[in-house]
Amino acid sequence: MPADRGAVSAHTLPWGLRDPVQMLVIDAANVIGSRPTGWWRDRPGAARAFTERVRATVIAGRLSPPVTIVLEGRARAGADEGDLEGVQVVHAPASGDDTVVAVASANLHVVVVTADRALAERVRAADAQVVGPSWLLDELVD
Repeated sequence: MPADRGAVSAHTLPWGLRDPVQMLVIDAANVIGSRPTGWWRDRPGAARAFTERVRATVIAGRLSPPVTIVLEGRARAGADEGDLEGVQVVHAPASGDDTVVAVASANLHVVVVTADRALAERVRAADAQVVGPSWLLDELVD
């Protein structure tokens, strides 16, 4: 993903409208669930560890902000909503997929990380690009 940096400004949506920088939106449930690490035994702990790794990767300069992580269900307890160090955590009020689509639809130059084919179709219809979880997991620092 190219480092297309620019001004970030918050607007109408609770998670903030960001335009025109390239924005990475992560379907956390899909990415975390793509590897059999035992994440299902502690969904909040897996979400917390994942969010920390994403932030560390942004700080290390391997990912360019803004990055939005969408958490759903019990995983929401693992990371507070808000923006910290270029990583915005959004709690899906219901469907995580619907929230990913809402964020992708409200922003320009969005790249969504997911392996969910139905979600990929929906965000492509919103003019977003899609990359698989392996791409992101290979970028993350330990």
